[in-house]
Amino acid sequence: MNLHDLTPSRGATKQKKRIGRGPGSGTGKTAGRGHKGQKSRSGYSRRIGFEGGQMPLIRRVPKRGFTNIFKKDIQVVNVEDLNRFRKGTTITPELLKREKLIRKYGDGIKILARGELKKELTVTAHYFSAEAKKKIEDAGGKIEVIQ
Repeated sequence: MNLHDLTPSRGATKQKKRIGRGPGSGTGKTAGRGHKGQKSRSGYSRRIGFEGGQMPLIRRVPKRGFTNIFKKDIQVVNVEDLNRFRKGTTITPELLKREKLIRKYGDGIKILARGELKKELTVTAHYFSAEAKKKIEDAGGKIEVIQ
């Protein structure tokens, strides 16, 4: 047996139905589309949500809320999460991403004050809460604000 001898099993394939090829084919004249009407015409494709002229559900249901296009996507890191780093480490956005404390930089990183900081660290971020600043400086660390 060679590669060119391979064929599908008997009955595994069918010939394409030739529509609109005379009455003897069984699908002549209207070509299986019934009689007249929008669906029998060429180029017909129903609009999503179309309900035959009835007011569609999407228009009957009231709209609510909006999306603020000016919203800033700020990633949040708590002070307690910084305890995993060694004493004296300079914490940068790249390091936070590598350690999977943030997923992306977004529009900035904000350090918040939940938990206690037990190590002396230099933290570099875009924003700091007042309480987080105090906790980092009380632990002997420094903060650097990225502009």
